[in-house]
Amino acid sequence: MLARLARLSVRHSKLLLYLSAALFLIAGALGGGVIQKLSTGGFIDSSTESARTSEVMHERFHAGAPNFNLLVTDNRGVDSPDVAAAGKRLTERLADEKGVEQVVSYWSLGKAESLRGGDGDRALVMARISGDEDEVQQTFERIQPSYEGKVEGLQVKVGGSALANQEITDTTEQDLIKIEMITFPILIIVMLFVFRSAVATLVTLLVSGLTIVSVLLTLRVLILFTDVSVLATNVATGLGLGLGIDYSLILIKRYREQLALGMDTDEAIAASLRTAGRTVLFSAVTVALALAALLVFPFYFLRSFAYAGIPTALLAAFLAVTFLPALLKALGPRIEKGRVLRRRTASAQRPETQNFWHRLALTVMRFPLPVAVAVIAVLLVLGAPFLDLRMSLQDERVLPTGTQSRQFGDEIRQHFDAQETQALNVVLSGTPGTADREVAPYAERLSRLPNVARVDSEAGSFADGNRIAPASAASARFGTDDSTYLSVVTQSQSLSEKGRELVADIRETPAPYDVQVGGPAAELTDSMKAMNDRLPLALVWIAVSSFIVLFLFTGSLLLPLKALILNCLSLSATLGVLVWGFQNGHLEGIVGDFVVTDSITWTVPVLLFCIAFGLSMDYEVFLLSRIKEEYDRTGDNRLAVAYGLGRTGSLITSAAVLIAIVFLGFVISGIVYLKAIGIGLALAVLMDATLVRGSLVPAFMRLFGRGNWWAPRPLRALHARIGLHESGATAPPPAPVPAAAPAGGAAREYAPTDSEE
Repeated sequence: MLARLARLSVRHSKLLLYLSAALFLIAGALGGGVIQKLSTGGFIDSSTESARTSEVMHERFHAGAPNFNLLVTDNRGVDSPDVAAAGKRLTERLADEKGVEQVVSYWSLGKAESLRGGDGDRALVMARISGDEDEVQQTFERIQPSYEGKVEGLQVKVGGSALANQEITDTTEQDLIKIEMITFPILIIVMLFVFRSAVATLVTLLVSGLTIVSVLLTLRVLILFTDVSVLATNVATGLGLGLGIDYSLILIKRYREQLALGMDTDEAIAASLRTAGRTVLFSAVTVALALAALLVFPFYFLRSFAYAGIPTALLAAFLAVTFLPALLKALGPRIEKGRVLRRRTASAQRPETQNFWHRLALTVMRFPLPVAVAVIAVLLVLGAPFLDLRMSLQDERVLPTGTQSRQFGDEIRQHFDAQETQALNVVLSGTPGTADREVAPYAERLSRLPNVARVDSEAGSFADGNRIAPASAASARFGTDDSTYLSVVTQSQSLSEKGRELVADIRETPAPYDVQVGGPAAELTDSMKAMNDRLPLALVWIAVSSFIVLFLFTGSLLLPLKALILNCLSLSATLGVLVWGFQNGHLEGIVGDFVVTDSITWTVPVLLFCIAFGLSMDYEVFLLSRIKEEYDRTGDNRLAVAYGLGRTGSLITSAAVLIAIVFLGFVISGIVYLKAIGIGLALAVLMDATLVRGSLVPAFMRLFGRGNWWAPRPLRALHARIGLHESGATAPPPAPVPAAAPAGGAAREYAPTDSEE
């Protein structure tokens, strides 16, 4: 297949270039504005109790978690007659807005103490904008200007999740521009030294750019059928750029090797696609399979990264084996134009035994056990903080300090004791529709639970088991003809361990009727449970799919198992550093200002694991393909490992450095969990390319010797029939193992290319 593709690319190179140019223009025009059509939610599983409670709250009570809040400030004090009158008018005015429901305030609730700031000059107005995410944002944009600044003679600030979602979208779009402006110049400079040619660098950027706009067009089509998170564009940009560079690097490197052997352009392209092209295609498959694990989770936020990542990997590989060969055919020898460093002559090139990565492999294989123990100890130390991982839902604290919703939230936490804006909703179904004698005792029981500040109900308000306010006209909002709900206000942060414990306590408290619990803390609890329920399936999918691909590449049972174990060890170290840096706050100030919340946004570890695992397997395929190629020729495990690492060590390291630069650009983002994702992915690929590929892989392969290549006879026969070989043909059986070569060298030498030195 790849041979036919090579002939097609060479024969119709101009047509392919014209089609690619047309694709770039169409994809850029249609996909360029996709970010404004993407969503900011996706953290809730619609099948959970908290999600069903939210639907019941909307349908029966026209209520729910407030998403449009006003902070009123006046030096005269919120209890002065003029301010109170103005506050009531403000409340009524907001309640009359179309699309706004459940408007309550300090003044409408009879001067509820928890809605007044500690110094008496601040008060809260809380409302809910109804509808789906798009409707909420449309209503928010329409009414926000009317409630900013001086309103009814009062100083008013707007906050809430509706504003936070809008600012996340705006910040994401602005961050992408900043990341590109800062990262691109650095990336291009490094690429010039990696590719050693301005033309080769430009060719690679063209492949990456076409990949990115094609993925944005794919997302533009996907939003016609499903919700897609706005942060999917960051993955499309980061992975598209990184994988485009990786795949171009491996193909251009092999293309140059073939030219150095005396082949003409057409022959070199064909040979490169038959060998490195096969590696690129199946490397993309490993990345896509790892990202496909995100599809098992019932959250469109996580699925969105699969929606963006899978086509990114596949499109990057497809363009690398079609568009790139067409470019190489059109350029011919001009691929070397704009040389950055002078090419070494053949006589001046260093032999294999002087290549750094070859020497490193031989050194490691002289002391495999001490090296393996030392590196594993380092990884375990780095991963130790992961044992203390605490996760939470996102709120406005993920945004930069200068954003309005972040400042609003900080002021609420500073001046108001209870978490009024994050109250739990406890729905009782099948009630008589009035505040009967069973509702009040139940509200009293809930008010005695730890971490409960107050319980509001049809029967009045309760705290510490006592009724602190009788039922009033405002209490009528808690009931319908056949159901009622109670609002449980927490003392501490709702999105915390205490908040989750309170949800469990409420669900275990005996109730007179059927109970459903909703609200932010319940959503966090249910989301964590839904994730944990699906996590084993995701891990099994990644393990099995990766195992199969590596078996098809190597014909071994041990090598895929070794790769899975080492990747998990490396990723645990990465996650440990993230817990230390972001949850515990040690990176605060180093990677920019962020709020230390003693937790990490719960989607980050899952997301990091799947993406980083895919990239790690990508590099594993690069390395094992060359090791297997040499082992098939010689049957010498030690020689094959040294040769494979010597041939691919600088390739993998260069690819890792380039993609790390792309991901480190995320540190510029003002959104905290994007910083964490960027740091995590950069650290994961660099650690994998150095500690794992440079030390652990040769150490383990030396320890297991020929056992690395063992498989039962039926599986060996299966691999001989359907296995993946870079040459495109079934590999010959290994030769007998020769006598061990001296520790300092190997039986034969090779001349490394520029990028290997």
